[in-house]
Amino acid sequence: MGSVGTRPWAGQERTRTDRLTRRQAMGTLVGEAAASPLKRTMGVAQLTLLSVGATLGTGIFVVLGQAVPQAGPAIVVSFVLAGVTALFSALSYAELAGMIPGSGSSYSYAYATLGELVAWVCGWCLILEYGVSVAAVAVGWGQYVNELLNLVFGVTLPDSLSAPPGAGSVLNVPAALIVVLAMVVLLRGAKESAVANTVMVAVKIAALVLFCAVAFTAFRAGNFHPLFPLGAAGMSAGAASLFFSYIGFDAASTAGEEARNPQRDLPRAIILSLVLVTALYVLVAVAALGAMPWKQFAGTEATLSEVLVRSVGGGNLWPILLSVGAVVATTSVVLTVQYGQIRILFAMSRDGLVPPLFSRVHPRTGVPRANTVIVSSFIAVLAALVPLGSLADATSIGTLFAFMLVNLAVVLLRRRSPGAPRSFRVPFSPFTPLLGVGFCVYMLGSLGTDTWVAFGTWMAAGLVIYGLYGIRHSKLDRQEPA
Repeated sequence: MGSVGTRPWAGQERTRTDRLTRRQAMGTLVGEAAASPLKRTMGVAQLTLLSVGATLGTGIFVVLGQAVPQAGPAIVVSFVLAGVTALFSALSYAELAGMIPGSGSSYSYAYATLGELVAWVCGWCLILEYGVSVAAVAVGWGQYVNELLNLVFGVTLPDSLSAPPGAGSVLNVPAALIVVLAMVVLLRGAKESAVANTVMVAVKIAALVLFCAVAFTAFRAGNFHPLFPLGAAGMSAGAASLFFSYIGFDAASTAGEEARNPQRDLPRAIILSLVLVTALYVLVAVAALGAMPWKQFAGTEATLSEVLVRSVGGGNLWPILLSVGAVVATTSVVLTVQYGQIRILFAMSRDGLVPPLFSRVHPRTGVPRANTVIVSSFIAVLAALVPLGSLADATSIGTLFAFMLVNLAVVLLRRRSPGAPRSFRVPFSPFTPLLGVGFCVYMLGSLGTDTWVAFGTWMAAGLVIYGLYGIRHSKLDRQEPA
């Protein structure tokens, strides 16, 4: 096949096939992570809070109002189903993050196990997952800002400039604004971003605990009867939509090159964050459904605030405090998921699959500056122009595909590299990761036809880009396959 340093694929009959299946050596990935120009500033607490910051708030503050009409009171079970699905994948992420502590997350794991083409597909799914979810949460941020302005000052921004596109607006200015503000924070450096995220996570946990305490004063058990008014299909559809809420836990894995002890701390952060977030999601959903009948959730925007206004009473104090928490919560999600998106492209660029501009690091801040500006600008445009529902469903399908590949990667690495060092091991493998694959497939089947068409279009565009650029510039084109 040729020697290292030459172009071993020239003149070979199986050029195309060999290129598509070539794999990154795990030792190479670990070595690149160890020599990374990114600054190692995060411990297990910061990594856990990064993961919580990217996860907690999205489904509760933004998507709950759209998901409850799909499932009724069974939305509580939907959260559990989505959480269990995420847990199987989280265990797989924890094992692989301890073995390959780089910035590429599931993209890098797929590259080491399933080959370059599958890695590209996974990375392209992650770009959809992270980038579109930031835009979706930014849309929700604008809704809560409007709610807060209305509660405090009795005024709102004009619908033409602040409503989600398709709901009376052409351009969502607040949604674009929060993405730009997050970009400014990210450009300052990972340490500064982590400090800002820590403060915001504390505020949003306090806000959700406050909501539960107040909402339970209006709790009515009859609101949960019948539990499955729309059947098991409704519960599954709600879980598929809410899976959008669980994408954040894997954000910790994108910080592998900025963690002080990634092999030890990444698995801990991933598992801790998912358990904490799932518990809070279920608690808040129970409180919300207990305080307000499920049919009244249809059409709500700042959902939790409206629950307090309609069901609890007591003036505007509680809704104001909750809306402040919601604005902070969604800000934290925008910041941390945007961070993860940038690190994914950093890893893909270093591998040659996207232009080198995305892996250039500023010497003073240790931040991929051009990458940050380009990604943030794209997301800001997306948030300003695309409706929330379309964004949430597109994120769910990209997430489920990426998680499915991570579970498969664990099974393959156990067979190919059984003796490789593992700081965490998925229990009962291969049964557990294969269950994770099964849950992902089940929830993918619950997504609508429009979502699949949009996803197919996205993947077709990605394959064209890979064929025109990635396959020709891959750094493995000058090496023997792993």
